[in-house]
Amino acid sequence: MTLPLNRRRALKTLAACATAVALPARAAWPDKPIRIVVTFPPGGASDIVARVLAEHLARKLGQGVVVDNRPGAGGSVGGLVVAQAPADGYTLMLSNSTPISIGPFALEKQPYDPVEGFSHIALIGSAPCVVMANPAAPIKTMADVEALARRSGRLDFGSGGPASIGHIYGELMKKTMGVNMVHVPYRGGAPMTTDLISGVIPVGIDVLTAYVPYFKAGQLVPLAVTSANRSPLVPDVPSVVELGYRKLVLDNFFGLSGPPRMAPELVARLNTACNEILGQADVRKRMVDLGITTSPASPAAFGAFVKEQVAQLAPTVKGAGVRL
Repeated sequence: MTLPLNRRRALKTLAACATAVALPARAAWPDKPIRIVVTFPPGGASDIVARVLAEHLARKLGQGVVVDNRPGAGGSVGGLVVAQAPADGYTLMLSNSTPISIGPFALEKQPYDPVEGFSHIALIGSAPCVVMANPAAPIKTMADVEALARRSGRLDFGSGGPASIGHIYGELMKKTMGVNMVHVPYRGGAPMTTDLISGVIPVGIDVLTAYVPYFKAGQLVPLAVTSANRSPLVPDVPSVVELGYRKLVLDNFFGLSGPPRMAPELVARLNTACNEILGQADVRKRMVDLGITTSPASPAAFGAFVKEQVAQLAPTVKGAGVRL
């Protein structure tokens, strides 16, 4: 049966209207504010990186981007918020080593899969940790750390807390060097620094960024940065690779991740925006000031990086019996 001409025209008009309604839902993204979950309190390196990224993403996307601090449980509190969020591009995470490679494995029940449980969108960059000593301690090099630990049978080291990257790095040193190093946990880097300067503990390990002023003032002695190459923040401090500790390379990375199964076009758009932001001179300088080496990468390359770091750190966390 052939429909009357006016009926056929009416149906075509309805179909066109339906298409016009359906298409903008995807094309209009974002049509409301986006949030970036940070798994640490305000003021730290992750929070600063997230706020720089939020500011520039807002300009590029034409929509507000807010930072939502959700600390706790080795980053797993914020990580779970994002892992369980709708995959619509409106909830993202400033991912790094703690909620991805450490925290989930320090809990009695792993709350999410750090590799498959997220859409890993863009690698922002990485910052090394630094192994440092009290100036009065008989420790001026990494070799001294190893020698003293062997000679005395025990060497205490401090970090910013249980399951922090400094804690896990100390466990990695202990395993690699085959020495007895005992972790002394603190509630953050500040109290650890106070005890390190006063000589309560001989060695401390933490992300490099906050400690440069103490090195310049002679209050602490940097022994090595944990990256493959030297850091421009402390160009006179050797890397662990230079010192022959190739198995001790570990960078605290910063990236942008989202819930699992995000649409490929959303991931691609966010990846392109992040890489363009990292190409801006003012952003590069800000990252250098934070001790972060920027490393733009594709989503696939970032995902592979995450998988490699989890494979490196998860056994150390589990083997050391680290618990939150």
